[in-house]
Amino acid sequence: MKKLLIGLLFASVSILASERISGAGASFPAPLYFDWAYDYQKATKNQVNYQSIGSGGGIKQIDNRMVDFGASDAPLKKQKLDKMRLLQFPAVIGTIVVVYHIDGIGDGELKLRNSVVADIYAGRITHWNDPAIKADNPKLALPDKAITVIHRADGSGTTYNFTYFLDAVSIYCHEKIGVGKSVHWPVGVGGKGNEGVSSLLKQTPYSIGYVEYAYKQKNKFTAAMLQSADGFWVEASEENSKAAAKDAQWDPKEHFYQLLALQPGKNSYPIVAATFILLPREAAKTDKVVTAFFDWAFTHGDAAASRLGYIPLPEETKQLIRDYWKQNIK
Repeated sequence: MKKLLIGLLFASVSILASERISGAGASFPAPLYFDWAYDYQKATKNQVNYQSIGSGGGIKQIDNRMVDFGASDAPLKKQKLDKMRLLQFPAVIGTIVVVYHIDGIGDGELKLRNSVVADIYAGRITHWNDPAIKADNPKLALPDKAITVIHRADGSGTTYNFTYFLDAVSIYCHEKIGVGKSVHWPVGVGGKGNEGVSSLLKQTPYSIGYVEYAYKQKNKFTAAMLQSADGFWVEASEENSKAAAKDAQWDPKEHFYQLLALQPGKNSYPIVAATFILLPREAAKTDKVVTAFFDWAFTHGDAAASRLGYIPLPEETKQLIRDYWKQNIK
């Protein structure tokens, strides 16, 4: 009986000592955050509850101090961070892929010029057998079918990075669509989160959409080859995404603000993006609990990131982030 009581006492202390934090935001890194949180709880008994609600929702919830941390694929500039009294740092790098649902055309078989992707999302190319698509795919049996364009319906960092890419490769998109977490798309149907876009893609023959690479892998989608900024055909692969991310210049003084689309290099995949964590500046005690989780993930979570198709941050970048925590969270 004495041993039982001692055991129950230790169990109670353990439960009380464990910590819980909540976060919300980007669906882009959600599969990885779920994985990290599961492994973190197994290792430490501390709990991380993350809600995949889109970057816009994450920014809103942390601005209103409804969660302990927000998550956004659209980084905030220093002026806005100062206004909202937030800290910001990157957590991992991911790849946005253009996926299609066309029976008989396999993964990586379809080539889409960056300008063609832009024209499809601008509503200027409407059929799969359009001459502009056929020109780069002479051996494919492209169907005479209308393209169903699928985009995000919510405020999305994935959309922010995708429209940044479209804006850079198309004057028409620059003038008519612009860059943002939520834009007025001239064509298409919207899905909420990467999850919603994925669901619509699976249900809709002859559709096209943009999702984070982990969702492509999970759903066994077929993805198009795009062009590097230098004009070479590249597929979405870990090697080509690393090539795009390797020269990122992170500046802690600017709270790591960085966009990674269309980085130079023959093999650099054109739509690579970091995803960011937002912390309230006044909540040092909770911030230390949150950063303990991400410090653990930086130390133990690279294998999970790679397995799910993300690019772990370089060790020197992780150290910059740790120094940033020490300087700003006291």
